[in-house]
Amino acid sequence: MSVDSYSEEAKALKKLNLEKATNFMRQFRDPDSRELKKLSAHQFMEVWSHYDKDSNGYIEGTELDGFLREFVSSANVQDVSPEAVSDAMLEELKACFMEAYDDNQDGKIDIRELAQLLPMEENFLLLFRFDNPLESSVEFMKIWREYDMDGSGYIEADELKNFLRDLLKEAKINDVSEDKLIEYTDTMLQVFDANKDGRLQLSEMAKLLPVKENFLTRQIFKDITTEGATKLTKEDIEKVFALYDRDNNGTIENEELRGFLKDLLELVKKDYDAQDLEEFEDTLLRGVERDRGGKINKKELTMILLALAKKSNEEP
Repeated sequence: MSVDSYSEEAKALKKLNLEKATNFMRQFRDPDSRELKKLSAHQFMEVWSHYDKDSNGYIEGTELDGFLREFVSSANVQDVSPEAVSDAMLEELKACFMEAYDDNQDGKIDIRELAQLLPMEENFLLLFRFDNPLESSVEFMKIWREYDMDGSGYIEADELKNFLRDLLKEAKINDVSEDKLIEYTDTMLQVFDANKDGRLQLSEMAKLLPVKENFLTRQIFKDITTEGATKLTKEDIEKVFALYDRDNNGTIENEELRGFLKDLLELVKKDYDAQDLEEFEDTLLRGVERDRGGKINKKELTMILLALAKKSNEEP
């Protein structure tokens, strides 16, 4: 390589590094049209990691402000500083942006919402789009059991790859190479493996595959835990039981029971794994008479809910 060629390459690299330092989003725009270029799985992960500075799974607060300022200013032909976006303009922009992309209206952007904004490889984008989200944690636990093939209590990398392959097949995508699947799997682990142990525990998989609703956030449960036994009626028990007895066989069992326990656990614990769920089951159902099949009936569910209401009322 000639000195001149080396010098030009060094200048180009220096310019790229400068752009990254001043406005991270500029490198992902076409230099002529200023449109965003299609991001690879790796590039999408770069963007996410750059703005989710505290790695809590959301772009929020000052992170969100920084992302919006750079996202807008990077569209200018001239290298405009992100600070050129005034505070008033930022607030107006944020309101419009959140209305369009903050699907769950929690005031922050999660990775699935960001995936709807940034242009990406079509196949990778499909992994973030669930046209028919899971109805409940019962369905989630069925999927967990299916893909935790070795029963380790974790979704290992190979198991996650199988899950992603099947997800793409459901979308009629059958021509994804093994190398691409490995890339997608690695990227998903980088995004959702919060404790960086190279596998997904229950709470991490729950973020990748969210359910439409945690039934225990419904008002009926809030009334039970705040008002206790005086608020718990026979009709309430019937409603709760019907939510989890998905096969209508008169008992809550197997994944129905695990789904119920998962919803309960999520109310008190942010990060949890299969062992936490098992220990929670042993603690919560201690003293409740269950048959050998691990089933609970309406009477036993009533006892559990009353115990929860009593415990909640005893807490300061």
